[in-house]
Amino acid sequence: MNSRLLFIGAISGFIAVALGAFGAHGLKNIAPPELISIFNLAVEYQFYHTFAICCLAFSAQWLSAKLIKWSAIFFLLGMVLFSGSLYLYALIGAKWLGPITPMGGFCLLIGWVLFALAAIRKPKSAVVE
Repeated sequence: MNSRLLFIGAISGFIAVALGAFGAHGLKNIAPPELISIFNLAVEYQFYHTFAICCLAFSAQWLSAKLIKWSAIFFLLGMVLFSGSLYLYALIGAKWLGPITPMGGFCLLIGWVLFALAAIRKPKSAVVE
């Protein structure tokens, strides 16, 4: 297990819960429903990839450390770009952040591809079934 990745996942989970609570309660009075929906989408994707990082942490003992590391880097970069741009858009209405969101989504996709490569490259003799 990679305790550093698990720590990062735990911190990201904490932040996602805090932002989710803020979105559910704090934004209600200050933002229109469409911006709250965008904010909630950012929270959802942060949660999905928080869980992915935790999976990487536990997978690190069986899979390629290099691919796991790069997958985590792309997941983190993707969360910052994708969720971060949506958070900022919902909070301050900065439409110029729009092009950043798909770049974040692309980073998330790369993270999943790298995770899949790590899983497929492992010799079958080392796989526990």
